[in-house]
Amino acid sequence: MAKTVIVVIDGFGIGAMPDAGALRPGDLAADTCGHVLDRCREAFGRPLRLPALGALGLGLVHPHPDLARHTRLPVAVGRAALGYPGADTFAGHQTMMGADFSKVTVARLATHLDEVTKTLEDAGHRVELLGGKPLLIVDGAVLVHDNLEADPGINWNASARLEDIGFDGLLAIARTVRSVAPVARVIAVGGHAERPLSESVREGDAGTVGLDTPATGFYRNGGLQVQHLGAALDHARQLPDLAARAGIPVTLVGKAADILACDEAVRRPAVPTADVLAHTLEAVRAEGDALVVANVQESDLAGHQQDAERYGRILEQTDAGLTALTALLAAPGDRLIVTGDHGNDPTIGHAYHTREYVPVLIHRPGIPGVELLPDAGSLADVGATAAVSLGLDPAGLANGAEIGRAPATEA
Repeated sequence: MAKTVIVVIDGFGIGAMPDAGALRPGDLAADTCGHVLDRCREAFGRPLRLPALGALGLGLVHPHPDLARHTRLPVAVGRAALGYPGADTFAGHQTMMGADFSKVTVARLATHLDEVTKTLEDAGHRVELLGGKPLLIVDGAVLVHDNLEADPGINWNASARLEDIGFDGLLAIARTVRSVAPVARVIAVGGHAERPLSESVREGDAGTVGLDTPATGFYRNGGLQVQHLGAALDHARQLPDLAARAGIPVTLVGKAADILACDEAVRRPAVPTADVLAHTLEAVRAEGDALVVANVQESDLAGHQQDAERYGRILEQTDAGLTALTALLAAPGDRLIVTGDHGNDPTIGHAYHTREYVPVLIHRPGIPGVELLPDAGSLADVGATAAVSLGLDPAGLANGAEIGRAPATEA
């Protein structure tokens, strides 16, 4: 009875990829991990306390003086390039789970306004431009707009106050937009705000216009509802479905429960890190085999808020959870894989994701020693490695044929 747990620390990059400056030249200096460590040491008067990440080998792939350079745990450690365009949570998780994400288009809503408007009107909705800007207000309640939290043109959002429309109504509008959207995902976001959403609209990079979601109060007011509507992907050839068909129970925790498809999965959506960790530990304590995929979202939110100190506190909280997970995953064949989906450097001077390498830290009881892995070209390596640890054939993943490293991590 073996368990494989993937913990994605959202927005946890360890240094800029060579093409990180293509959109914003300053992003070539991005280093989420290093800059958070530096800023927190200055603010707290001490290094961040990250014993679990240190024991898992983070200091072997990031040369920061506050990170240990050795570990006694049986681990394989390396770093991965993202393997998809831009820097985006949805694309990152889909790629990680085995989807072929090579055909997704980057597009601003402004270039598709006529098509989106006609589709919504044909579905019986009333559609207007908001103040002459390239975003739409539907039925007087729902804003359809560029997503400002990812790179320009990666995602669109349909956002509404739940005081103005129920989430089912919002989701129906988002699905209509999804039917003609060429982008990676259309995100339905409903929450509670103290003021009209139009007051939180702002311009983003590269001609985008959208809702500043953190400024609305959605994240702090409770009752947030989110559903991510992705581009057409073969979910049957992703890791959760592959595991479920093999009879392995699947649990999706945190944001992973919102954005990953698997009909058989147990879903535990949550934003607070304490809840994400509690759900993950609960799933690991259950008897039998398991695949658990968990996303720690609050690190990413701290990056968007450009709050390095909050980011550091979330890392320390996550580290405590990883200590507990490492203790539970002690049987030969168990695996804990800790990684990221992109960077989100809170010191870089903007509130967007940063295109960075991410760590791949694999705790593997039963295989003694420390293995330093070569750089992986894609997050797809994580899913393929997890497939091997579960006794599954990574060739069953849509991008599994591209992965040559996964078996080596089990040698």
